[in-house]
Amino acid sequence: MARMNDEPERWTQATVHPDMWLDPADDPRNPEGPGPDGELATLRQFLADYRLTLRLKCEGLDPEQLARRSVPPSTMSLLGLVRHLAEVERDWQNWITDGEPLPKLYGERDADFHGAVADRSAVDAALADLAREQATTDAALARFPDPGERVGKDRIAIRELRVHMIDEYARHCGHADLLRECVDGRVGQ
Repeated sequence: MARMNDEPERWTQATVHPDMWLDPADDPRNPEGPGPDGELATLRQFLADYRLTLRLKCEGLDPEQLARRSVPPSTMSLLGLVRHLAEVERDWQNWITDGEPLPKLYGERDADFHGAVADRSAVDAALADLAREQATTDAALARFPDPGERVGKDRIAIRELRVHMIDEYARHCGHADLLRECVDGRVGQ
């Protein structure tokens, strides 16, 4: 277990801008040309970029590193964030429908963080859960091309739901920046 004076040295793979995660030319979140046209395309792109950021923050780490907790009493870890966001994606699907809510993936409150253990099968399952729930959410949202359309029992606007999704990922990607830096010194971008 690392002690406070055993902190990893700060490092990055970037060479052009040493305070970045990647050089801009190598960053898959930096497409060539102008940004997307229109509100819906912009919202989709921002969400896609934050989803990719989370995956980048987890790349190259073993199960122990992914499950490593931040600072007590917090239960937060990179693996916990992956599990949490899979659970949140599923919950957003509930916002879209008028039907009965889908069951929780991991059970009781905070089980997504508590169950983030240093085991390869837990990591693989969490990554598969996240990919599946993201695809299911995207498929459900694809039925609503009008950002102003109101859906679900609470009649939430698609625009509001998509902005909420971006907000949730952005907040947790900030956590992921700090968690990754604590694991191996890799700085965020």
